[in-house]
Amino acid sequence: MTLNISLVKLTFFFKERFMFVGIDHGTVGIRFAVLNEGKSGRASVFVLSRKKAAEIDTEGIIREIEKGLELKTEEIKLVALTYSMGDGFSTIKDISKVRNRGVKSEEGAGAKVGGGTNVFDTILAAGIPTIMIPGIHAGSETIDRRMKFFSHCASPEKVGVAYHIYKKGFENFIFADISSNTVTMSVAKGKIIGAIDACLGSPGMYQGPIDLQMIREIDEGRITANEAFSNSGVLRKNWTNAITGNEELAMDALSLFAAMEIAAMRVLMRDYGYYHGVEQPSSKIFLTGSVGEREEIKQRIDQLLGINSETVTITMYSAAIGCAEIARDVFYGAKRILGIEVEP
Repeated sequence: MTLNISLVKLTFFFKERFMFVGIDHGTVGIRFAVLNEGKSGRASVFVLSRKKAAEIDTEGIIREIEKGLELKTEEIKLVALTYSMGDGFSTIKDISKVRNRGVKSEEGAGAKVGGGTNVFDTILAAGIPTIMIPGIHAGSETIDRRMKFFSHCASPEKVGVAYHIYKKGFENFIFADISSNTVTMSVAKGKIIGAIDACLGSPGMYQGPIDLQMIREIDEGRITANEAFSNSGVLRKNWTNAITGNEELAMDALSLFAAMEIAAMRVLMRDYGYYHGVEQPSSKIFLTGSVGEREEIKQRIDQLLGINSETVTITMYSAAIGCAEIARDVFYGAKRILGIEVEP
């Protein structure tokens, strides 16, 4: 009888699932990924639109998460959550320890829908074990001190992308996340050393940097700075009459600007001893995002970057998957993630 009870307990132990969840607060949707340790760490993903997340209540969001990830929230060992700019803190910390949801101000660049806020508040209220991933900004310890010239370099989900690539076995790389906006990040010796934010370099499909004409329109009171940023992408900005109805031209322009941004990150990598050359070790280049995944974009960027350049595309879910991988590794005792300190 004692043996049978022990077997029952042992069977129950092995049936317990260790679930780690990553949440990418994206521009269009909120992407979720779960790593189930019972399935060799394979990730499952789903997307909740920001609009829907803004319209449903707390219980509805929990139901969506459980249905989309095929789990019960009680099974989750740890969540790694990203929210907005993530510029109000610089270390990975428990969700209960961040102020103002981890941002300096609710005002800033990008569309405000309310879905991400609802998800944040739901996770916090539900008491699900959760850590917050910071953005990369002037207060970040990990980046090159020269990059601190810019107040903001990348939102927290880009840390997730970088970690997903790192877990694939790469320590020196550049990646460009090309979608609604474009952000490029560089990692050397497993540490984030710099990034170029959406409002600084290449435009994306909808958002982009503010140029002289936009500055004039802002000064004239015709638009706000946020409206200018949110409508400076290759598909929204009225930059030439030829663009009307011409997506091919838009994609060609986007490929050019993204390649230029990657080339700029190469300069920083070269200063750290990594670039695409013969005499020194090279850094790998990755493309992600809804546009970065496209084969025609990859081919054009490869052509523009020239000799010794062959980019690798990774899924647009890389940010969410990378965050789930961060949650797993922090749960098992990781003290730093890509140079970012993990608070006890």
